[in-house]
Amino acid sequence: MITRLSILGLPILLGAALCCTTAYAADVASPDGRIILQTELDADGRPTYSVSFDGRDVIAPSHLGLLSDEADFITFSNATPGSVSSHDSTWQPVWGEFASVRDHYNELPVRLTTADGKQLDLIFRVYDDGVAFRYHIPEQKSVNYLTLRDEATEFNLADDLTFFCIPGDYDTDERLYVKSALSKLGENMQLPRHSESSLIPGLAMQTPTVARRDDGKLYINIHEAALKGYPAMALEADTARLSLKAHLTPDRNGVRGYLQAPFATPWRSIIIADNAPDILASQLILNLNDPCAIADTDWIKPMKFVGVWWEMFIGRNRTWAYSDKYNAKPGVTDYASLPSNGRHPANTENVKRYIDFASENGLDGVLVEGWNEGWEDWAGWVKNRQFLFDKPYPDFDVDEIQRYAAEKGVKMIMHHETAANAADYERQLDTAFRFMKEHGYPAVKTGYVGMIIPRSEYHSSQWMVDHYNYVVRKAADNRIMIDAHEAVRPTGISRTYPNLIAQESARGGEWESMGGNPPEHTTILPFTRLKGGPMDYTPGLFVTDLTAYGEGATSKGLTTLARQLALYVTMASPLQMACDLPDNYRKYPDAFQFIRDVPLDWADSRWLEAEPGDFITVARRDKNSDDWYIGGVSDENARTAEIDLSFLEPGVKYIATIYEDAPDADYKANPQAYRIRTKKVDSRTRLPQPIAPGGGFAMRLIPQH
Repeated sequence: MITRLSILGLPILLGAALCCTTAYAADVASPDGRIILQTELDADGRPTYSVSFDGRDVIAPSHLGLLSDEADFITFSNATPGSVSSHDSTWQPVWGEFASVRDHYNELPVRLTTADGKQLDLIFRVYDDGVAFRYHIPEQKSVNYLTLRDEATEFNLADDLTFFCIPGDYDTDERLYVKSALSKLGENMQLPRHSESSLIPGLAMQTPTVARRDDGKLYINIHEAALKGYPAMALEADTARLSLKAHLTPDRNGVRGYLQAPFATPWRSIIIADNAPDILASQLILNLNDPCAIADTDWIKPMKFVGVWWEMFIGRNRTWAYSDKYNAKPGVTDYASLPSNGRHPANTENVKRYIDFASENGLDGVLVEGWNEGWEDWAGWVKNRQFLFDKPYPDFDVDEIQRYAAEKGVKMIMHHETAANAADYERQLDTAFRFMKEHGYPAVKTGYVGMIIPRSEYHSSQWMVDHYNYVVRKAADNRIMIDAHEAVRPTGISRTYPNLIAQESARGGEWESMGGNPPEHTTILPFTRLKGGPMDYTPGLFVTDLTAYGEGATSKGLTTLARQLALYVTMASPLQMACDLPDNYRKYPDAFQFIRDVPLDWADSRWLEAEPGDFITVARRDKNSDDWYIGGVSDENARTAEIDLSFLEPGVKYIATIYEDAPDADYKANPQAYRIRTKKVDSRTRLPQPIAPGGGFAMRLIPQH
């Protein structure tokens, strides 16, 4: 017997006649009826799903299932759909792009049973902006523990979509994006090779990835949500079949995961829209995560900061290590007896200069890297790789820094580079967080550069996913905020633990010192990486010609100065760095004023125009005032953004301060050329805004009540 249910947003309870069905077919629609998900068992007893949008197929019938040593959840002899329910609520983020978020979906569960009596649940949710599904292994006598080998999840595309993606890799997301039709991906995907490559075998891409149909009437983003207790997912590509299949990160023994019933996998998410701005506006991935688990969140505060960081990158012959002598003296642990190399900027007097600059300019904090013992022992990801997180170098007086920062009203951000020795970091974590609290540090930037210890793990394997989440939970217990670098790409966990205020997990601004990021890069990231959570991109680079510093620097950043201001709006984050040297900001004080002013927490966001790989223009309203901020970026081509200000309060005049590329600006030839002008505007204004090649603009709009 095959039963079809049509679910259009109203709960339906299934009759007892379905309890013994051997096959099923069921539909569930989005609340607005535009998206329909169909699920059934095929002729081989394999569960499938398909998705349509406005009557046209998006996902063709695609298989689902899990494979483990203890159970084969691939084919089933029985399927029983459960009750379908609707959910509609709103919740208030601690920080974010909106003051409140609506969570509205219809849900259909299906109980699947194998021939030998083992059970697996499929949970489907359909929203107005996409679909999601997950596997749930219920508690049962027939199976208790699973050694996971594979996930059979497919995304069979109904059309040959154009993707923006990076190569699948177990250890890094710091790649440039490829634009390619799925059918041509094998020709266009550049697969970097290096001695310790962790690239996924064959042709694969990381998530999140965004794709569009040639007619411009369909955009999708494929990712996952609520990643915990499970390995991260990439996507294997079958270009002939226009198919993507889930590829789970294994440990080095080939095991994908060790699961204990009852257990729910992460959600597999597909954001769906008929225009690019709606992909950016979607909050689906956050909605798929559990509500905030922290009872008192008053201590979680957005932070704008500077840091002793960039001068180590720009060829000034600076080092994170205090001494050059330690490698020649194995076993030496008395750092106080070692001479300084004279090139260590994380010293008390230099840090005080950064504190002074932050205080003078109303910035919240200062990040110091290279402050603690262990950098000499790193030496290129080899040797013991142990950092000590409660042992400052002799030239870094942590007590004096604490006193001086408090006097100046500045918060300090600690740096915990683990060199990917996650096991040792867990061993030291209580000591490290206690040391932070004793010295008044509210936030820490964690780092995992290198090959993971334990040696059997990758950055995105199950053990490491558990590690990152453990660190975030432990930090929450200690009222500490986390900025995670080199961690697995985020999946909306920041809704549950908003002390995870930012991550890197993509190719960030530091790459401007290592060949640069092409202008299109930051027109793609909001469609991809940022859908999982905010990024610590480190914008604010004013002096882009790093050869000016001498001492071997050869790179030139691929950006205009005005574009760097725009990034604070187009790539919103509750943690934003002003990455350049204080002296460079002093050269351009009028432009730096925008960095001083721009908020980090928003009441509303409106994506005015966008196209991945080409341009983005977004307007955001400050959560703590009626001011609006607008940012726009373009690729390597000059263009004019057409800004419709109808979102402004009717009848109110605004003074717009516009930070823009000068007429002769160019990201290669004349990146520092900018100008600042003011203009009176209101909700009837339609404002054409020129953008230089590789450029951008930023605006502040202040109401004149």
